Amino acid sequence: MRAKVIGAGSIGNHLTHALRSHDVAVDLVDTDPQALARARDELYPTRYGAWDATIGLHLADDAPSGGYDLIVVGTPPDTHLPLADAALAEGCSALLVEKPLATPDLAGLDDFVARAATSGTRVLVGYTHGVADATTAFVERAADGAVGEVLTIDTETREHWGGILAAHPWLDGPAASYLGSWRRGGGALGEHSHGLHLWQQLARAVGAGEVVEVAATMDRASEGGAEYDRITLLDLVTAGGLVGRCVQDVVTHPPAKGARVTGTDGVLELRFERGAERDVIVRSRPGAEPEVETFPTTRTDDFGREIGHVLHAVASGEPSPLDLAHGVATMRVIAAAFAAADAGRRTEVRHER
Repeated sequence: MRAKVIGAGSIGNHLTHALRSHDVAVDLVDTDPQALARARDELYPTRYGAWDATIGLHLADDAPSGGYDLIVVGTPPDTHLPLADAALAEGCSALLVEKPLATPDLAGLDDFVARAATSGTRVLVGYTHGVADATTAFVERAADGAVGEVLTIDTETREHWGGILAAHPWLDGPAASYLGSWRRGGGALGEHSHGLHLWQQLARAVGAGEVVEVAATMDRASEGGAEYDRITLLDLVTAGGLVGRCVQDVVTHPPAKGARVTGTDGVLELRFERGAERDVIVRSRPGAEPEVETFPTTRTDDFGREIGHVLHAVASGEPSPLDLAHGVATMRVIAAAFAAADAGRRTEVRHER
């Protein structure tokens, strides 16, 4: 198999290594020659022990086109859709676009979805947490009634973005990239939309349907050229009437990431404890000792598992929580959340063109 990874930053290196771990030939592409040199001389060997000389390095203007089984877009969110459109035009079998799929104004999203539908390319969106071993088990247990009828869902992705900036030491703070711009897909709601995506994944699994209404409270910051939401609190309502909450921020250290499903027969909790290189599921029921399951994992494992999932989904044709429709649904809730925060009232989520 052949893959092209567009974007030689932190995420591009992670996904390149994951692809090579699955014996996929990779070309790594960027518009900046310094980014390619940094990948070869610093990022990749520091993280993975040595540079892999089989990886092709190409400037965007001179990059190969066509003949790829998979194209990965690992660039800032405001460049995703133009690059994804170009990938569709190349005729690749599969396309993986890093999250979030687009910007909160949804510019170009409907047109891209229409083109993807007729392209013959399987499009997925890179919500890594959505295919973690613990997540898969957690979603299955919730859907199978481990805590009875589901009454509400809570998710949180609370994580100071110092860790992200540490992985990009060439950036001089959030204002130096999309991270510090909610309009470009950064800030808490865009950058940490794993939490919202997981909430929706759980709601679908338990039969509650799509989110149809959202209310949003945002703590916004404007400093040093950056303009972003530091903390966002979402109240969500699905088509089936399920209500719940999603919290995302860029200020919490140490991180607190996971989910909680409350049912008629107890509580099911998922905790991403990446500092301890594990994820944990806890099932608590009245009158019983908590049941704990532990899933060892590392950052490298996360991306290797994601790529393995993508390759399997494409080969088998099986549905995936990373499918384009789910990434689009997350973007529509994000757009509605900003509208709700501005209006100061609950807002309907538009799911159709």
